[in-house]
Amino acid sequence: MTATADLGFADRLAEHGDRLALVTPDGSLTYHELDQRVTSAAERLGTTRRLVLLAAENDIDSVVAYLAALRGRHPVVLASTAQIPALTSAYDPDVVISGSWTERHAGTVHALHPELALLLSTSGTTGSPKLVRLSADNLAANAAAIGSYLDIRETDRAVTSLPLHYCYGLSVVNSNLARGAGLVLTARSVIEPEFWDLVRSHGVTSLHGVPHTFGLLDGIGFESVDLPSLRYVTQAGGRLPPADVVRYAQLGAARGWRFFVMYGQTEATARMAYLPPELAASHPSAVGVAIPGGKLRIDDGELVYSGPNVMLGYAHAPEDLALGRTTFELRTGDLGVESHGLFSVTGRKNRFVKPFGLRVDLDQVERSLAADGLRVACTGDDSGLVVAVLGDADRAARLVRALTGLPATAVRTYAVTSFPLLSNGKVDYRAVVAPSSRDSNSVREVFSSVLGVRSVPSDATFNSLGGDSLRYVQMTVQLQRLLGDLPSSWPTMPVSSLEELRAEHRRVPLIDTTIVLRALAILLIVGSHVGFFKLLGGAHLLLVVAGWNLARFLLPADPLRILRAAALIAVPTSLWLVYRMAVTDDVTIDNVLLVNNFTRVGAAGYWFVEVVVHVLLLCALVFAVPAIRRWEQRHGYALAFVMLGLTLALRFTVDGDFFARNMTTLGAAWFVALGWLAQRSPALWQKCFVVVVLVMMVPGRMEDLSREIVVIAGVILLLSLARVPVPRGLLTPVSLLASASLAIYLTHYAVFPHLQPQVPSPIVWVVCIVVGCAVWLGIDRAIKVAR
Repeated sequence: MTATADLGFADRLAEHGDRLALVTPDGSLTYHELDQRVTSAAERLGTTRRLVLLAAENDIDSVVAYLAALRGRHPVVLASTAQIPALTSAYDPDVVISGSWTERHAGTVHALHPELALLLSTSGTTGSPKLVRLSADNLAANAAAIGSYLDIRETDRAVTSLPLHYCYGLSVVNSNLARGAGLVLTARSVIEPEFWDLVRSHGVTSLHGVPHTFGLLDGIGFESVDLPSLRYVTQAGGRLPPADVVRYAQLGAARGWRFFVMYGQTEATARMAYLPPELAASHPSAVGVAIPGGKLRIDDGELVYSGPNVMLGYAHAPEDLALGRTTFELRTGDLGVESHGLFSVTGRKNRFVKPFGLRVDLDQVERSLAADGLRVACTGDDSGLVVAVLGDADRAARLVRALTGLPATAVRTYAVTSFPLLSNGKVDYRAVVAPSSRDSNSVREVFSSVLGVRSVPSDATFNSLGGDSLRYVQMTVQLQRLLGDLPSSWPTMPVSSLEELRAEHRRVPLIDTTIVLRALAILLIVGSHVGFFKLLGGAHLLLVVAGWNLARFLLPADPLRILRAAALIAVPTSLWLVYRMAVTDDVTIDNVLLVNNFTRVGAAGYWFVEVVVHVLLLCALVFAVPAIRRWEQRHGYALAFVMLGLTLALRFTVDGDFFARNMTTLGAAWFVALGWLAQRSPALWQKCFVVVVLVMMVPGRMEDLSREIVVIAGVILLLSLARVPVPRGLLTPVSLLASASLAIYLTHYAVFPHLQPQVPSPIVWVVCIVVGCAVWLGIDRAIKVAR
């Protein structure tokens, strides 16, 4: 290998002619135009080999400068803007490109080895000047291997969802350019609508992410995002939980794209192994097989890789830039096993963790802080760092964040008077992590308090921790107090992502529409029952909201989770009705067993609870069939449509009085199905269809104009607005009413008969609400104490 060796994707851009090469929101370049820009930039760098330091952004200028350095055989250091000062001081580059070009030396002050082409941070050097030395052969071989196993085509377009200065993000650029494919350049996050506008408008065929990316994707409801052009999705940069691997593999199979789990290190130019998509569901813990041209083996429990993409070696100082190859195989530091030809990573030999896809050397963190006069014990996992400090914990947190580049939510520090030690005198790192399990005034503390769980991992979500519609209200309001306005997708966002949402509160906060509707509905129900006013329809509107929450929180789900949701409603209702049966004549065993809307021998007022419980039990039975669960995952709208059709068919089989037609399971289940379909209707035409069903089914069939107006208006509001503004002073009352709606519904029948007609109806209304809220608060406190 010499300095004139061929580097295909940088040298032969023009061969792809007028194919689209780079796309940005502001313009695009064909390969011919890109070739001309690269040639011009290479001429500016000159013919003498020089050390180039490039602040690489996801834009055309950075790609052009990178390719120009490679074409001119100028070793290039790729870095983030924040790293430029430190690397400039450490390596004295000849040229610095950071927005503008700075010519620091006319020629070069370095002895540069002929094979040296690229220098990258290992992303875990925590401020040290250590860089990975890569050759043109390394780059070409890894780009070719990736292009081969991913089957990258000229017609493909990849989106830069990762930074260019990160080896994974750079490998996407290299491999796609090597195959003549297009690149859609953006610095937008996957949580931003503009990112997906770019993806759709430019027909992106591949998406790439680290585990944190997939947490964000879960948060935006990626499973429902329509991406007809997507061919494959790749994941690297840390271990994705096996359950998530299976889930994304199945989602890809259902949506027509392939899911590749990959394994690599900067020292191997990027990739060392990949898991064939057809094996992801059956072997989700594996990193797979070696990439084409590479070889993996296990030596004394450690994964060892060899291949043409193994680095030349490390550089610690400018003198090392003259070195040739000092590394011939890569000892990864990862412990692994091989089974049936597939390799799996079982742990780390050294103390490295990889939060947010950034590999961090925990010992280096301790050494770096010691140099600043702080004694610390640092541990953690792929969710973040935990640092015990003999001294100023706040100062330690700032230093760790500066050294590692991690966000504040991924670094937790606390002061100690001594480190916990093992019997051999070494630090007990298991004990170091324990005090950090609860962060005061944090998202974790809210999750722990509301859901009653002790451990809240960074990748946990409200849904994954078993959250339901009953706890959703409390969680929403408490998180809004802590974070300000919440995105509608927050129940599926990881805790780590929610911690990043800290912002100033709006003057008028927004709250989920279902919470407001639940609060308004229970006020209407009680007010109408006690004769304060006559605005009927609240119970039927609550059935629609119940269907919405069923689709939102429980589907697709293990039937046991649906049964648990049913039990949370049925058990307290039945226990209350046992008491009511003992003290009143109108409540019967039929009420207690929640079958009165079939027999009609007991009190009629509890029909609403019976309908909800019966529908949940039916859903648990239906979703016990694996094929139906899979169908719901793939065709959520279609199944909701079918369920609405079936329940409407049941409705038309019911004859008899108003109660039979509208207040029994057979007659009213369609309201729940309508809410289910509404939640699965993101498109305007789908929302319009729900309204059409409403207009066809409600007017003239509910025997009271106010009931019809309340139901239709409530559903239209639910379809139109995900959140509605609520004055900050009303947040707590609205939350309390929505949370206590079941308790208010059950208890008000026991309250108002004793007050009327002696007490005015407005006061009776208030007393019923207060009693129900008090009962709910007492039960909630008792449950928390029991936990």
